[in-house]
Amino acid sequence: MKAIIIDDEKRARVSLSLLLQEYCPQVTIVAECENLPEGVKAIRKHQPDIVLLDIEMPGHSGLELLDFFDENEVNFSIIFTTAYNEYALKAFKFSAVDYLLKPIIPEELAEAVERVAKQKQRFENFRAFKENLQQETLTKIAVPSGNTLLFLDTDKIMYIKGEGAYSEVFCSDGSKQLVSRNLKNFEDILCSDSRFLRIHKSYIVNFNFVVAFNKSDGGSIELENKAQIPVSQDKAQQILDQIQIIKR
Repeated sequence: MKAIIIDDEKRARVSLSLLLQEYCPQVTIVAECENLPEGVKAIRKHQPDIVLLDIEMPGHSGLELLDFFDENEVNFSIIFTTAYNEYALKAFKFSAVDYLLKPIIPEELAEAVERVAKQKQRFENFRAFKENLQQETLTKIAVPSGNTLLFLDTDKIMYIKGEGAYSEVFCSDGSKQLVSRNLKNFEDILCSDSRFLRIHKSYIVNFNFVVAFNKSDGGSIELENKAQIPVSQDKAQQILDQIQIIKR
């Protein structure tokens, strides 16, 4: 596999190059670039399989790389190298984009290279990631369904029902998707957003679609599509607090 390194720090380029040589012998480095314009030229010239790309660079952010290419020209995978914060890591994870935190751990580098070798990334992955990173909340998430990745708009998700290692995602257009992520995974990502709350061991609800909270018979939430979602007894106060947050 051919690889290009794009990073404005020479020390970082040298370090990454040495790690690739030692831990990823299947990778051949065909160019090392210190800025994005140089990187774009190198990509067009060498047609790499992998681009290892620093995000924070002077002049151009690494996030601007795809602005230089049409969708049908993106036939390479990107592994971002970054020191980004916790929210950005969620954006990486749920956009299905590979990243390495600096300082780079050799084993994680080898695993990332192996992943992108097995499954080519799509232009949609990077577009979703860029949108998520520019917003205060995740706008689109990539979720596995069989052998494909589905890109779902978070503002269209009404509720999610956990089914063991899988989850069913119900959307406002009436569609539902069975995806191979458990409910805890969705809770970790979505429930830091004030719209979403896990109201039951088997359910996460988007409160933008809640029309009623019925406290009788154990408690339930009614959504705009008339769905009735059960509520755990210990969640009643959280639900009332959540409703107040959404009202504001």
